[in-house]
Formats: sequence, C-alpha cells, structure tokens
Amino acid sequence: MQLDPLILSRFQFAWVIAFHILMPAFTVGLGSYIALLEGMHFVTKREIYFRISAFWTKIFAVAFGMGVVSGIVMPFQFGTNWSRYADTTANVLSPLFAYEGLTAFFLEAAFLGVLLFGRQLVPRWAHFVSALMVALGTLFSSFWILAANSWMQTPAGYHIIDGRFFPVDWMHIIFNPSFPYRLAHTVTAFYISTALVVISVAAYLIRKNKSSEEARIMLSMTFWLLTLLVPLQVVLGDMHGLNTLQYQPAKLAAIEAHWESESRAPLILFALPDSKREANRAVIEIPLLGSLILTHDVNGEVPGLKHWPRDQRAPVAIPFFSFRLMVGIGFIMMLLITISVWLRSRRRLYNTPWFLRISQLSAPLGFIGILAGWTTTEVGRQPWTVYGLLRTADSVTPSLTGMNVIFSLAGYMTVYLLIFPVGLFLMARMIRNGVAQSVDTIAPVEGGQHRSPISTLGEEPS
Repeated sequence: MQLDPLILSRFQFAWVIAFHILMPAFTVGLGSYIALLEGMHFVTKREIYFRISAFWTKIFAVAFGMGVVSGIVMPFQFGTNWSRYADTTANVLSPLFAYEGLTAFFLEAAFLGVLLFGRQLVPRWAHFVSALMVALGTLFSSFWILAANSWMQTPAGYHIIDGRFFPVDWMHIIFNPSFPYRLAHTVTAFYISTALVVISVAAYLIRKNKSSEEARIMLSMTFWLLTLLVPLQVVLGDMHGLNTLQYQPAKLAAIEAHWESESRAPLILFALPDSKREANRAVIEIPLLGSLILTHDVNGEVPGLKHWPRDQRAPVAIPFFSFRLMVGIGFIMMLLITISVWLRSRRRLYNTPWFLRISQLSAPLGFIGILAGWTTTEVGRQPWTVYGLLRTADSVTPSLTGMNVIFSLAGYMTVYLLIFPVGLFLMARMIRNGVAQSVDTIAPVEGGQHRSPISTLGEEPS
C-alpha cells in the first residue's frame, strides 16, 4: 500500500494543532479572567476574589505547561514535514513567530512565577500587575500567531524573488486584510470558551455544595460576560464573513456549498455536497436569505464553485459541515444565556437543578466551536498554504516518505494521549477539592496583617 506523505503530514499537523490550540484558547481567556479577579480584589480588598484567583491560577499553570509542551512540536513540524513551505515563507513568517516568543512567552513565563509564588511576598499592586502582564502575554501570543495565519490567508506587503517571499511593508504584512477580523473573532471565541469552563466548574461546585460562595460569584460573573460576548461574536462573525467574501470568495463558496454564482441566493441550511456531480443532494434551504446574510443585500451575488477549476476548490463537505457545527453551537450558547437571564430575573440562577446540570455539561462547547471554526478556516483555504500563491502539495518536504511520517505521527499521538489526560486529571482533582479556604491563599494587607479567611461578602444576589 502506498503511503502518501502529503496526506499523512496534513493529518499529523491537524492532530498536533487540534490538541495544541485548546490550551492557548483556555489560557488566553483564563489569563484575562484572573487579571479581572485580581483587579476586583485590588479595588474592593475582598479576599473572596483573591481566593477565586488563586484557584484558577493553579489551573492556569497546568494548562500553560500543557500548551508549551504541545506547542514545541509545531516549529519542528515545519522543518521536518513542511520544509518547502518553511523555506519559501521564512523571510516573512519567521520574524512573526520570533516576536511571539519574545513578547508573549517570556512575558507569560516571567510573571506567572510572581502570580503563583508571590502572593505573600509582593505588595497587592505588584501581584495585580503580574496578573495583567500574564494576560497581556497571552494576548500578544494571539496577536502574532494570528497575524502569521492571516497573512497566509490574505497575503500582503511582499514580493516574490526566485520563488521566495520577501517583505516589502511590515505594516501590510501584519495588518493584512483579514487580520483585524480574525483576531477579534478568535480572541472572543477564546473568552467565550473559557467562560463556559468557569460556568461548568461553578455549577459543579454549587451542586456539590463546595465553595458555594465563590462558585456563585463565578457563575454570575461569567454569565454576565457571556451575555455580552455571544451577541458580539455574532456581529464579529458577520464582519469576518464579509471579509471572506471579498478576499477569499472560493472559500465562502465552499462553506456555503454554492456551485453556481447567483443573485438572490438561498441560504442552504443542510445538504449533502457532491463534488463529483458539482451539485447538492437532500437540500434544505430558505429562499433569498443567503444573499441577504452573506452580502447584506437581498439581490447580492453569492459566488459559485464552478467559477474556479476543480484543482483550486476546497473539499466542500468538510468546511460546509464544520461551519454549521460552529453556528449550531452558537445557537446553543444563545439559548443558554437567554435561560440564564430569565432565571436571574426570577432569582433562581443558583438553585435550579436542571439548569445547573446543563451548565455543568457546557464546558466542551466552546472548544468544539473553536475546532470547528479552525477546520472551516484551514480546510476552506485549500488547496493553498499561502492563499492563491503556494499550494499545499508544493509545501511538503521533497524527500519525505510515508514511513517517516507514520513513525513521527505514532510518537506524537502516544505523547499527546499521555500528556493531555494527565493534565486534565490534575485540573479535575483541583476542581474536586474546591476553592482553597486556607489562610495561605490570603495575601497580607497593609501593615503586615492578614485579613480573616472568612469572607465578609454576603450571598451574591441573582
């Protein structure tokens, strides 16, 4: 049997990035949440926020370690499996990856030590600043990685000499046409995913009657955050879609499974795309709504895949269904926050068992949505590594064999299937223990006196 190194390399990359992206997604949101808690403690001087911060900081440290270990593999893959891609794009992308390490990783690593071990060693303001620096580091990481990814989607600010990309304008490279939309949409998705994890943990603690006071604050804060972020994400997604229509119309056509360019196009809710026949089967659609949503004009034209040669089209079924999975999860989130607002108005947010069970099960939703969105973005851009300029088939290492990739893939799968369950086990054990109530988690206040570990905060109103 012939082992195709290109297909195997793509599968290996998908395996590695699918696991890795979950940890940065979690730490980006959690870093900002910890900074918010530290800020609440700094302003109000109520130790309950500090206890919650200490609880999540320990979980952050485990997730950060998992993210670092899984992320180390990425640059090795570029050299071993994708050397043509690395050689062709190095002059543009290498500085962006280097800036990510210099501005993000070192900032996170340096101040995470203060955040973890400096609670009784540094003033309250210094601890708050360390939390802000860790959060800023996670956002810097998102900035540079998404700048690089967006350049691959909508390349700008370059010229090509002897088959290699060379930078001409760094501002155009970094702030390429899709970057602002992708950055806002992705970071908001990270925040939403983290909020759902916090809600799940809070619901679990309330149901088990552990750290109930802290859990109520976590549940209330994060549901308010979701009430703001989920509608915002819908708006950002719409803006990103308009940008995709302008700069990557073939991707949009694949996402919507449109074969013929047409005005007044329907919105296809469900179909079974058939690339060989260039048609859809079992179609469920709403007339006119496709043009209205995708172009903001009921008479707007939606591009069709037949406009491009077959060898320049993405595999339609994958982005078509992954996009609908992402949107479906968005609807579930909207339903969840609508119920939360209704229960809050009736002062039953914390004592409705069925809702707490549903909330407890919501933790994976955001991560599934992120993976679905990533699949839509990356598969939808195929067959290109650098959109319209460098094919994926021309990016793989020439001397690579199928057996080479099988060997490395087996190693990666083994290691990842060991690291991630262990990390999740450690985090689950921390969650089962509840929020620490010991005086060790309480920072000294002015004059060197500890405040009482018993919070003076009453029951959080619904």
